[in-house]
Amino acid sequence: MFKAVKVRLYPTSAQQHALACQFGAVRWVYNHALEWRCTAWRERQENVTLRMTLDQLVTLKRQPETAWLRDADSQALQQAMRHLDHAFSRFFNKQARYPRFKRRSGKQSMAYPQRVNVVDGNRLYLPKVGRVKAVLHRELVGRIKTVTVSRSPSGKYYASILCDDGKELPQPDRHVDGDQVVGVDLGLTHLAITSEGVKAPNPRCLNQGIRNLRRKQKALSRKQRGSTNRNKARLLVAKAHERIANQRHDAQHKLSRQLMDENQAICVETLRVTNMLKNRRLSKAISDAAWGELVRQLKYKANWQGKHVVSVDPWFPSSKQCSACGEVVSELPLSVRTWTCPTCHHRHDRDVNAALNIKAEGILKLKAAGLSVSACGGLCKTGEWPAVASEAGSPFLKGGEQSPEQLRARQSFLSDNHLNS
Repeated sequence: MFKAVKVRLYPTSAQQHALACQFGAVRWVYNHALEWRCTAWRERQENVTLRMTLDQLVTLKRQPETAWLRDADSQALQQAMRHLDHAFSRFFNKQARYPRFKRRSGKQSMAYPQRVNVVDGNRLYLPKVGRVKAVLHRELVGRIKTVTVSRSPSGKYYASILCDDGKELPQPDRHVDGDQVVGVDLGLTHLAITSEGVKAPNPRCLNQGIRNLRRKQKALSRKQRGSTNRNKARLLVAKAHERIANQRHDAQHKLSRQLMDENQAICVETLRVTNMLKNRRLSKAISDAAWGELVRQLKYKANWQGKHVVSVDPWFPSSKQCSACGEVVSELPLSVRTWTCPTCHHRHDRDVNAALNIKAEGILKLKAAGLSVSACGGLCKTGEWPAVASEAGSPFLKGGEQSPEQLRARQSFLSDNHLNS
């Protein structure tokens, strides 16, 4: 099992200069290799491999014009080449956009694949830099694999230490208790609404710090470019952005930890955030909510604890479908927060109803994957569920021939949803 611990570094003036040289060398090598690969494909339709870039790095060190690369750590430079190759692999697999050049301003980072040790309990030895003072607020369990050193735009230094504790990831349980399955609907008024009716408030960190941020950005725009005062103003703006990001991450970590500790399986809807950001009226609020980061935290914490995170299709009508009878209304504007089902006349809260439908769809996905899910807190049965091979016989869908056991499960499920809503 791999776990990373991010610690704060306090380098001296000489160590800051050494780190700046390391950051500059890694950034230059990355940009040089990226330009080489782009030119080779644009002019000659040639594919540049990782092996070719590593050989080119050796050649650059032997040339007099770039002999200064010898002062940087060789493994950190090689790791930059591997990061570039991984970025191209993600681009070709349609997982990320085309790699971009690294800027001198902004966040700087480099990775040490080995030869990093903890000295005296409060110092971190970095090659070509020395022993840097570090605040190790957590015990490092296992063997150190990779250490990524970074400098934030606000001028703070951090080290992300990846350790291997030698343990295997826990296998998810094949038997899931129905009472420990929760559906989560993500929103803007409330960040997360569960199928149990609990609504987690949206911290709206950007709105809380927007006045302070606007004031400092205006002061930055008045400063002359290249001046010392402009650099001071830039640091103030970077600290304001960092404070907002830290508040958002703190709220998301607390919420994800609470959801993961209280439940065995979490069902969330897959949101196409990129398309939703095209709405100019809601784009700022959607970006501030950071739904994708919350789902990412749920997934990796579920892997650590051997639990399940089920993603529901984005086209599933979670808000338009009645959780009591299954009727789907034709239209439901975003401004309508409560509505009444025209078939069963049951009144729904829009968000709670969506969370209930997401939970029901997530349970179907768990059963389709071969897991046994107990209904309404009953005992888990190891037998196969009859509706796995055919959705028409599912107790949660209309139509199809249903056995008496399926009918009783459906009635119990719908009555349970009716009480929860």
